[in-house]
Amino acid sequence: MPLWNLHGNGRTVEPGAVVRPDERLNWPATIAIGVQHVIAMFGATFLVPILTGFPVSTTLLFSGLGTLLFLLLTRNRLPSYLGSSFAFIAPITALNAGQALESAQQITQALLGVVAAGVLLALVGFLVQAVGTGWIDRLMPPVVAGSIVALIGFNLAPAAWNNFQLQPELATVTLAAVVVFSVLFRGFLGRISIFLGVIVGYVVALFTGQVKFDGVAEAAWVGLPDFHLAAVGDPVAWGLVPMFLPVVLVLIAENVGHVRGVATMTNDRSINAHTGRALVADGVATALAGGFGGSGTTTYGENIGVMAATRVYSTAAYWVAGTVAILLAFSPKVGVIFNTIPAGVLGGVTTALYGLIGVIGIKIWVDNRVDFSRPVNQYTVAVSFVIAIAGFAMNWGSFQLGAIVLGTVAALLIYHLGNAIARWRKTGADDGGPIPAVGPLGGDPT
Repeated sequence: MPLWNLHGNGRTVEPGAVVRPDERLNWPATIAIGVQHVIAMFGATFLVPILTGFPVSTTLLFSGLGTLLFLLLTRNRLPSYLGSSFAFIAPITALNAGQALESAQQITQALLGVVAAGVLLALVGFLVQAVGTGWIDRLMPPVVAGSIVALIGFNLAPAAWNNFQLQPELATVTLAAVVVFSVLFRGFLGRISIFLGVIVGYVVALFTGQVKFDGVAEAAWVGLPDFHLAAVGDPVAWGLVPMFLPVVLVLIAENVGHVRGVATMTNDRSINAHTGRALVADGVATALAGGFGGSGTTTYGENIGVMAATRVYSTAAYWVAGTVAILLAFSPKVGVIFNTIPAGVLGGVTTALYGLIGVIGIKIWVDNRVDFSRPVNQYTVAVSFVIAIAGFAMNWGSFQLGAIVLGTVAALLIYHLGNAIARWRKTGADDGGPIPAVGPLGGDPT
C-alpha cells in the first residue's frame, strides 16, 4: 500500500494541478476536506434508512466501515466514499407495500437480499478483474443500462406521493427549496441541494409544530448501533432475494462510472485497472452491511463533486471521512433525531430524488446518443418502464418477482432477442448504434 507523499507545500493546489490519490495536503487541510466529504454524503446516506426503516446509526456505521474496507481492498489507490445506495430502496420497501419497514422480521428478511446482492457484485468484480469490462458493455449496452437505472427511480414514484399527500404544504416547500438551491448556488452548495432542502423543510416543520421529538430526550448520546442479523434460515426471505438482484446492475454501472470518472479527472488511465477491485470491495462492503443491519453501499457521486471542486483526490481524506462516519454512528441520539423528520419533508425531497434517479438513466441514453427511431430500442424502454411504474408483480407462494426484476428481465430479453430476430430478418428494427453527431456540436449543419 503506497504512503501519501506531501503535495507541494501541503497547503495549496497549484493551478492546473491535482492532489493525486497517493498524495495529501497537510493534516489540518486533509481533515477539513475529509469532513467536507462527510457533509456531502450525509444528505443521501441518512435518507436511505429513513425511507426504508433501517436503523440510521447502523447504516452510517457500515458506510464508514465500508469506505475503509474499500480503500484497503483497492490498495489505497482509488478515492471513494461508500454511501447508502438508493437502488436498494425499491426492493426493500416492496416488503411493506412501498413504505418503510415496520418490524424487525421485515428488516432481517430484507437484509438477506442485501447480502445476496453484495455477494453477486463481488463475484462480478472477480470476473472483471480476470477478463475486463467488455462483457458488461455487451450485456448492458446504453439503452438497457439506462432503462434499468431509470426504472428503479420511477418505480419509487408512488412511495414519494404517499408521503407527499400526508403534508402537502410542507412537501411543496421542501421540494421548492431543493429546486431553487440547485440553480441558485454554484459548486459544492449546489451539489448538496437535496440536503439543504431537507434542512429548510425541517426548519419550517419546527416553526409550524410538525416535528415530534418523542424519544429524543431518552436516547443516549453514546451507545451501540441497533444491529440485526440477515434472516439466512427464513425460507420467505430467500423467496424475496430475486427482487434484489437487478440492483447489482445499477451498482456495476455506478462503480464503473466512478472509476472512469476518477481516471479522467486525475488524467491517470491506470486507475481503470482497479475496476474489478472496486466492484469486489463494494460487494464485500454491501454484504457486510447486510449481514448485520446496514443498507447496501455504492460509490457516491456527491463525493466526486467535492473532489472536482477541491481538486484533491487524496485517499487520506477518505480515511478521515470514514472514521468520522463511524464515530457519528455511535450516538443513538443522532439516529433518533433523524427519525423525527416529518413525512412531508420526505415526500418533497423524494419527489425530486427518485426522479433524479430516472434522469441519470436518461442521461446514459443522451451521452451515448441512443437511436430511438429503432423499434428494439423503443420497446426495450417502453415495456420496462410501464412494468416499473405500474408495479407489475408475479407471485408463486412465497417466491416473488417484483416490478424491478420484471422490468430488468424485460429490458434484457427485448433488447437481445429483438436484435437477434431483427438482424436475422434484416428488418432494420435492431439497434444500429449511436446516432452520428451532426456538425461539431450536433444539431443542424451550418
